Amino acid sequence: MAGNLVSRSIHDLTAGAWFGGSLMGAIGLNGATAEAKDPAERTRLSALGWKKWAPFQTAAFGAHFLSGLAVLWENKGRMAKQDGVTGLTVYKSAVTLAGAAVSLYAGVQGAKVDKLASEGAEGATEPKPGASEELRSAQQQLKILQWAIPVFAGWVIVLGAKHGEMQRPKNVFAGLAR
Repeated sequence: MAGNLVSRSIHDLTAGAWFGGSLMGAIGLNGATAEAKDPAERTRLSALGWKKWAPFQTAAFGAHFLSGLAVLWENKGRMAKQDGVTGLTVYKSAVTLAGAAVSLYAGVQGAKVDKLASEGAEGATEPKPGASEELRSAQQQLKILQWAIPVFAGWVIVLGAKHGEMQRPKNVFAGLAR
């Protein structure tokens, strides 16, 4: 049991941080900053909050990747022998990479919003009438991305749970018998 405990725990906790952090940002941070009285503060405060979270998110991604490699190494024999494990691993890896790319792209769009914060806005992802096209475009993309990120993170967590279910003795036996 100890062979995978640390790496699997780190892997699950970092996926949880990705999921929870993105939801808190979309609901709590962006929602709260929309209440700022000064329209310029709405985008500035949201961008500031996301910038403060970014180093932790980056560390979580790094730890998730490294712990994922450790879990893969620990399970290489099972991947080679148990039907479906390799396919699920490839699928989960693709979802994780796509989600990380979406998160990175959201950061790029967030930096644009931060740069243009002085224009003001209705909310973190809601442009005000007369906003520049650059700000409007970045905010409209962020409005979608802020919800896409927790979808990807949640999807990774569900696929991790599926991996766990595949390790139940009856499922291992069924996968080896094929």
